[in-house]
Amino acid sequence: MFSKVEFIKSAHQIEDLPEHQFPEIAFSGRSNVGKSSLINMVLGRKKLARISKTPGRTRSINFFNIEDRFCLVDLPGYGFARVPEQEKERWAYLIESYLNQRGNLRAIIQIVDARHNPSDEDKMMIEWLKASQLNYLIAATKSDKLKRNQLKPRLQEIAEELKVSPENVLFTSAKDRTGRKPLLTFIKEAIARNQ
Repeated sequence: MFSKVEFIKSAHQIEDLPEHQFPEIAFSGRSNVGKSSLINMVLGRKKLARISKTPGRTRSINFFNIEDRFCLVDLPGYGFARVPEQEKERWAYLIESYLNQRGNLRAIIQIVDARHNPSDEDKMMIEWLKASQLNYLIAATKSDKLKRNQLKPRLQEIAEELKVSPENVLFTSAKDRTGRKPLLTFIKEAIARNQ
């Protein structure tokens, strides 16, 4: 368990990004896929990252300092329809600028919903990750809502849809804490690999 976990700041534009030397692990995914719940589960906290039933609630890049050793970063969700076009463009610019320019970024945990096929935006993000040289892991959330006999074929389907190896896909559930240990191992290894 982490003894020191604190919210640093929300960046609404690229100039607002915090200046520090900590390596960063970012959580990316479409709106309402469970990014904030997954961050809370990984950190063993209930309400650190704000959770909302309303899609599109995270409108900034949120930074969390973990033990003065690294940061977890909650990116705004993409693919939410009920947002003005101008706002969507601002989010896209913010996310793209962060992903392309942030020297602290070490790895991305890309989140998809285990129950649904990945969206076109999810596929685009995976293509970007493959081209980027960044470490990444695909976390398929809400796996507690699948029956046990659905898990293996579903994992294969997600991997095929995203054109990745099944080893790159991990079932997770914020509800029953499925996947917490492998997520922590991935984070630890991504930070160690770049030191």
